[in-house]
Amino acid sequence: MSSFEISIKGKNFTISVIYLKDISLNSLEEQLLKIVNKSPKFFKQAPVVLNVSELSYTVNWNYIKDVILSAGFLIIGVSGCKNLDFKNIILNSGIPILSEGTDISQSNFYKKSISYSKFPKTIKTKFQTHIINIPIRSGQKIYIPNGDLIIKNNVNAGAEIISDGNVHIYGIMRGKVLAGANGDITSQIFCSNLFAELISIAGEYWVLEQIPEKYIGKTVSIYLKEQSLIIQCF
Repeated sequence: MSSFEISIKGKNFTISVIYLKDISLNSLEEQLLKIVNKSPKFFKQAPVVLNVSELSYTVNWNYIKDVILSAGFLIIGVSGCKNLDFKNIILNSGIPILSEGTDISQSNFYKKSISYSKFPKTIKTKFQTHIINIPIRSGQKIYIPNGDLIIKNNVNAGAEIISDGNVHIYGIMRGKVLAGANGDITSQIFCSNLFAELISIAGEYWVLEQIPEKYIGKTVSIYLKEQSLIIQCF
């Protein structure tokens, strides 16, 4: 007799979160379609979590869900819901309620994933530069608030690097790299080998398909000029 075994393991995945606010459904659909049309290959059937913390609990949830689905996204859960009645409406529509975990900031990342005591475990100053010497693996996420981040190694595909300031990567840059996460339009990204799945500065972003081929694999700086991303070879 053959036997079957099922194992359950925890895995880290990078999932986009859509933060909903009280706007008209037409406006919501229009904004979503603009996002999708910028990078249809990246966002087509992309799994997303909907954050409803700023959404009125009197809205028609089923209409909102239909608008999200019609734009091509796949809803895997809802976060930020604190109203019991609204939670029941969401659950009855077949969408699970998720408990938000904390972002893997510098202190959590070192403590849980690296356990490398030479790195500082807290951010002691308002604006500080943080240096990481080891590779960033797929599924890992690093967020540096109020500071610059320097990585002296590779960032692998599936990793996510976020900083409120500048990001420097002196290895192969794959994965997602976001600078100026707090909206600072003067932030820049510097890397020695550009292969990123996504680059972003202050909310303006390109996915790999949008990056001009002449810059792939090159040593570049990336910055904002008149709300557009600019890439320049060193």
